[in-house]
Amino acid sequence: MSLENQPPAEEIIIRDAVNSDVDAIAEIYNESIAVGDATMDDEPKTSEYYLQQMAGFHKREALIVLEISEEVKGWGIIKRYSDRVGYRFCCETAVYLRRHILNRGYGAKIKTALIERCRQMGYHHLVAKIFADNEASIKYNEKFGYEIVGRQRQIGFKNGRWQDIIIMQLIIDDIPPKIPQRYQ
Repeated sequence: MSLENQPPAEEIIIRDAVNSDVDAIAEIYNESIAVGDATMDDEPKTSEYYLQQMAGFHKREALIVLEISEEVKGWGIIKRYSDRVGYRFCCETAVYLRRHILNRGYGAKIKTALIERCRQMGYHHLVAKIFADNEASIKYNEKFGYEIVGRQRQIGFKNGRWQDIIIMQLIIDDIPPKIPQRYQ
């Protein structure tokens, strides 16, 4: 194939979410709600929900988006694990993609960016909660060094049955117990 016949390269950008991204963020999350394999939510979320969530973020929380050719196709979130001071070095991470682009490496781009942002924010312990029967998501997280540390049996009721959740963690060993000044 000659160079002139090749499709244009995709422009991929990972950046902080802004208010104009909330429609796409809600659509992507609502796809996961409809499929029922990645969230315990049953009710679709609105753009307003995400505007409020972003407005209420702590300095050490973030929502980032994956933009492909100027269209938001996925997002990831960093949420403090707890507001209790003893948990200040622990956060929860999650990634959501438009279903038609799963298994193409885009989730890895978001996860890599999330982990790097967690490092910058001074997080030492990252948590991911995954449906026990979502083997693809478990394997995906393991590729980044997350390990299974527990199973919460029958913690949720979704899809007409009790669901188990796998708890995974990633320890970032070289993070000292200190929050960088800009995140205090």
